[in-house]
Amino acid sequence: MKHSVPDSASDAAPELTSDLHPLMNRLKEASEPYALATVVRTISVTAAKAGAKAVIGRDGSIVGGWIGGGCARAAVVKAAKAALLDGETRLISIQPEDLLAELGVEPGEEREGVQFAKNMCPSQGTMDIFVEPVLPRPSLVICGASPVAIALARQAPTIGFEVTIAAPAEDLLVFAAGEKRIEGYDLGSLGDAETYILVSTQGRGDLLALEAALTVNARHVGFVGSRRKLASLKEKLLEKGFQSSELDHIKGPAGLDLGAITPEEIALSILAELLLIRRKNQRRTNIHHV
Repeated sequence: MKHSVPDSASDAAPELTSDLHPLMNRLKEASEPYALATVVRTISVTAAKAGAKAVIGRDGSIVGGWIGGGCARAAVVKAAKAALLDGETRLISIQPEDLLAELGVEPGEEREGVQFAKNMCPSQGTMDIFVEPVLPRPSLVICGASPVAIALARQAPTIGFEVTIAAPAEDLLVFAAGEKRIEGYDLGSLGDAETYILVSTQGRGDLLALEAALTVNARHVGFVGSRRKLASLKEKLLEKGFQSSELDHIKGPAGLDLGAITPEEIALSILAELLLIRRKNQRRTNIHHV
């Protein structure tokens, strides 16, 4: 039996669903992170069997599917919330206390990549559950329609960015179909995904685009232009009431110093910088982006 799909994890109700794909697709479209828990092995008597799945929202609520009752729920929800924070998968083995003792492990202990939990239910079965975080793809918002902006829009999806173009309506025509588009520089409609902003307006709305960028909780704001030009724009932003600490968030000229000359090379240097920022102090090889 299939059920209606909630608009987001936050307002979804737990449901038994034979096909979770519509729910996962809806969460993907809404840029909602979630974890997918899959029972991969059972021994003895357990409520759920191998292959059972559940979708867990970022608040820890089970928004679709089923993996058993309270015997498994607490351990899986805890693992799912941790996975959504650090982006890494988990393998949880829920076993009776006597079996844990035979293995020489304590509940909550991790050994060789497996996290152990105690089964408190009378059934005293064993369940192994794989928990996989599914996170929204990072968002790159490109302000402007310069040659560098066009090159960025082409290259960014190849390293996992979801691209949104913000530019005057007539300038949007230079971009190929496929990207999300915003007419002008009103960035208030952006979602909750990890966001990077690159301003490459080349004199067509520089100040307006930077103002808009500073209103977004972006991980990084880059400006394509000289240091002198950016300094001048920062002075104008100060006059508009922005604080120096806010302006320090703007990095310009954008990109790593690779000796880039052409728009394509400059775009590559910018993406290299964004990749460096994304991966800094993180080990995220197991993240599944949707």
